[in-house]
Amino acid sequence: MTLSLVAVLILSYLSGAIPFGLLFSRAVGKDVRREGSGNIGATNVNRVLGKKLGIMTLLCDVGKGFLPVFLVSIFLPQGENRELFIGFCGLATVIGHMFSVYLGFKGGKGVATALGVFLYFSPWAILIALSVFVAVVTSTGFVSAGSLAAAGLIPFCLWLLHGNTPLLLPASMIAVLIWIKHSSNIGRLIRGEEKSWRTKSSS
Repeated sequence: MTLSLVAVLILSYLSGAIPFGLLFSRAVGKDVRREGSGNIGATNVNRVLGKKLGIMTLLCDVGKGFLPVFLVSIFLPQGENRELFIGFCGLATVIGHMFSVYLGFKGGKGVATALGVFLYFSPWAILIALSVFVAVVTSTGFVSAGSLAAAGLIPFCLWLLHGNTPLLLPASMIAVLIWIKHSSNIGRLIRGEEKSWRTKSSS
């Protein structure tokens, strides 16, 4: 791998590492890491700071997932492993959000950033996964349950819609990372202690 390709992977990581949720919370004099679930993602920002900042965080986190892979797809010349490399740029972006260099290699759970990456991979797969996400969240009230269901479904949707695409490997790795990052949520879901998305108060 040439130095230029390594640089692209690093830039993808650094883009994903930008903690928009924390930046927005600090802009209003708070630290979202110290309230609610302590997560910097859109769900906790919405719970702690309200819908406006929650939506802004969501859009920025999705955008920082989509933009790097989109730009790489434009400027990267054709080659045998081009699609796989684009997929790993998406993976690097999600890793950046989850383990941000700006936050001491801590971060969010990667769902919104992965959404942006998967939106480039396959809009149709995202449509299916989002439908499942909405159905699960509506029926259970738990964003974490919807996120886990949608993330687990994405690799299958990619395979179903596009066959044995090189994007399957990075997509599967992203899905596994999302499940790992949600390990505490999984425990709370099993114990019946997970908070509903409607809950604004923290604990």
